[in-house]
Amino acid sequence: MADITITAANVKKSATSLVETGIAGATVTAGQTLYLAAASGKLLLADADNATAEVRVVKGIALHAALLDQPLQYTTGGKMAIGATVAAGTPYFASPIAGGIAPLADLLTGAFGTFLGWGVSTTEILVDISAAGVAKA
Repeated sequence: MADITITAANVKKSATSLVETGIAGATVTAGQTLYLAAASGKLLLADADNATAEVRVVKGIALHAALLDQPLQYTTGGKMAIGATVAAGTPYFASPIAGGIAPLADLLTGAFGTFLGWGVSTTEILVDISAAGVAKA
């Protein structure tokens, strides 16, 4: 699995980004995928091969760093600068590495990769999160 390498300082929302705010349930870095923990109501790192279904369903992508119990903004849709080199027309998914993002070609068999969005340039993705709830064959 080859996740994209994100430079946190280059993660940016755009004018079309849909932004929500929550509370971090752990240390989070800009560009990491998040899920909403039902028990605590806090945002934690999503993980596509976790045994718990809740952990595999991405709520959004972090727009900045946060420590435990700090406010955290994340995007749920629209264009964003992901802080990494991406390819236009390539679909990107949550990876089995907690908080990671990978192109479809690098998603391993058995991973419940939530679709995150399409690469629209070399630096931006169009976020459109969708969880199918099935493992890659």
